[in-house]
Amino acid sequence: MSFDLVLFGGTGDLAWRKLMPSLFQAFRHGSLPEGGRIIGVARDDLSVEQYRSLIRSRFDEVELEKRPSPAEFDRFAALLQYLPMDLSRPEDYRRLAATLHERQAQTVVIYLATAPSLFTVACEQLAATGLNTPHTRIVLEKPLGHDLASNRAINETVRGVLSERQIFRIDHYLGKPSVQNLFALRFGNALFEPLWRRETISNIQITIAEDLGVEQRGAFYDNTGALRDMVQNHALQLLCAVAMEPPINAHADAIRDEKLKVLRSLRPWTRETLGQHVIRGQYTTGTVAGEAVPGYCEEAGVDPQSATETFVALRAEIANWRWAGVPFYIRTGKRLAARDARIVVNFRPAPHAIFHSPMDAANRLVINLQPKDGLELHLLAQGQENRLRPRSATQSLTPVHLDLDFDKRFGSERVGAYERLLLDVIDGRLNLFVRSDEQEEAWRWVEPILEHWRQDTSGPRPYATGTWGPSAASALIARDGHCWSEES
Repeated sequence: MSFDLVLFGGTGDLAWRKLMPSLFQAFRHGSLPEGGRIIGVARDDLSVEQYRSLIRSRFDEVELEKRPSPAEFDRFAALLQYLPMDLSRPEDYRRLAATLHERQAQTVVIYLATAPSLFTVACEQLAATGLNTPHTRIVLEKPLGHDLASNRAINETVRGVLSERQIFRIDHYLGKPSVQNLFALRFGNALFEPLWRRETISNIQITIAEDLGVEQRGAFYDNTGALRDMVQNHALQLLCAVAMEPPINAHADAIRDEKLKVLRSLRPWTRETLGQHVIRGQYTTGTVAGEAVPGYCEEAGVDPQSATETFVALRAEIANWRWAGVPFYIRTGKRLAARDARIVVNFRPAPHAIFHSPMDAANRLVINLQPKDGLELHLLAQGQENRLRPRSATQSLTPVHLDLDFDKRFGSERVGAYERLLLDVIDGRLNLFVRSDEQEEAWRWVEPILEHWRQDTSGPRPYATGTWGPSAASALIARDGHCWSEES
């Protein structure tokens, strides 16, 4: 199948950090369809050879095992083209149209790896130059807007140019193998479904923690913050994957219909819950691996008086029959104690105790997303010491766990998130992409938090680099008698 993948923002951070390495891995694995062409588009005045050299130099910064040999890159580079473009100039889109018409590829993918402020003008110009054909697909990166109104405006513009089935709103967390296995765990096995409800589950925790700061993205992050960058998309999509009802089949709209029901069932915020159930924080100076690192307001590109949050913890509830009364805790932040993304399903304790067991010991299922990729099932079992005691002695239980490491089981060379999603776009599979009504519901739920923060002059709570965020986040969950699960 011939395809042209046009990468708007072709010299940007996302392109060289994620997209090009993922496309190369697809090429290396032999899963990238033959007859393809990758066209980088940016304002930089580069020749094709200069662009190829730039991309080659960027591969020195990816993981060693994912770097191409010189011969491999030469073969991959044959797919790379470059076109200087100013996305605000109509004549540049006409040049792009002429380039694409040269081949008449069966599929044209336009990937907007640019600032969301450019999405509207790019879509309008694509339509004006006739590039919105039935063979065109467009990929939109998050954050799609900065609030509900801007999200709606972008979606209305894009839907005026292309049909919903041609629009791929990407959330790379949905492409992670561990998230795919969450769907398989729930809907491909009979084991957990009878337990997946309020009667047996005490609480569910979603953590997406990063040990790095904002790095070179200070200016972008200062206008975004953790709520928009992580909660409105990644965290809520994970919540939907955990909480959704079984779809009638594995088709895209069946899955997305069930996720939409979860978002519509999120309990609305009140003034009281906004004050008690949402915590925001901002990291301060500290040390990492013995080296001093700046606080958020000292980072390059950040306003020294910034009130942008780098940490969010919140308590959500889903108002339906399956989940009524079960708290869902979400926590995400930068400069935390570890790089760790996980979903923890905490089950209720046995209704009647006939054994001695460690305090607060209970069954839990841990879905590890990063850096590990796998499942852990935590149980209680009789330890060696009980077999050495007389029969009349009171029996004690010891925590044990079953650990399924997907990298060990299936190999570490499995398809990565962006690789999987890029191949799905080329093939036209929408299962792992977000529909516009999902996004709007997520924004509708998040917006009261943003408005509450605008009126709250106290600002984010400071937390030291290398910790798990402000102490108020621990108090948030402790009020329900729970604690954060931070290690297995």
